[in-house]
Amino acid sequence: MIFFQLFVTFFKIGLFGFGGGYGMLSLIQQDVVVKHPWMSSADFTDIVAISQMTPGPIGINSATYAGYTALQNTGADPLTCILGSAVATFSLVLPSLILMLLISRFFMKYADHPKVRAVFDGLRPAVVGLLLAATLVLMNAENFGNPFVELFGRPMGGDPAQTKQFLVGLVLFVVTFALTKGIAVGNRKIKIGPIKMIVFAAVIGALFL
Repeated sequence: MIFFQLFVTFFKIGLFGFGGGYGMLSLIQQDVVVKHPWMSSADFTDIVAISQMTPGPIGINSATYAGYTALQNTGADPLTCILGSAVATFSLVLPSLILMLLISRFFMKYADHPKVRAVFDGLRPAVVGLLLAATLVLMNAENFGNPFVELFGRPMGGDPAQTKQFLVGLVLFVVTFALTKGIAVGNRKIKIGPIKMIVFAAVIGALFL
């Protein structure tokens, strides 16, 4: 039953995941964490982090890891988990394969048609919204920590470890955003590539978290 659910879930995500891998993240999170509680929010956050650091599109990588984790959390053996990865990955790619075959045949012929251009004009704002939704999904306590601890519904004093994680995470977020976009220092512009920033963040995490 779970294999069928994985297929339907990721086929739907692949069909409506406009905006590439990052646009799919909010759809994946909604299905695998909220609708089908196959994993926790912390598990999903780890999946996104690993998917960003491994080669390949983040959407496909996330589907592969999500399929494996969903089966793993049911107590399945490793071979069955690998099958879950294959089902999730194949079903995510299948709609794109079908649509690209159709588009490659008909799009060039009708690319300048007013109705076709109107469809794409309507899709662009939706893509931006999906990317923003993916950003908000990742801005959670698992990524940044929670400086406030609740006990029996009452706010308590901040947990020092959580507060430290929050502060370090916030600094890393700001520094990474600024340096990957580039900042002007005098007559020079300092810009650091994403790979170097990933290594830098990993070192900071190992030293301070």
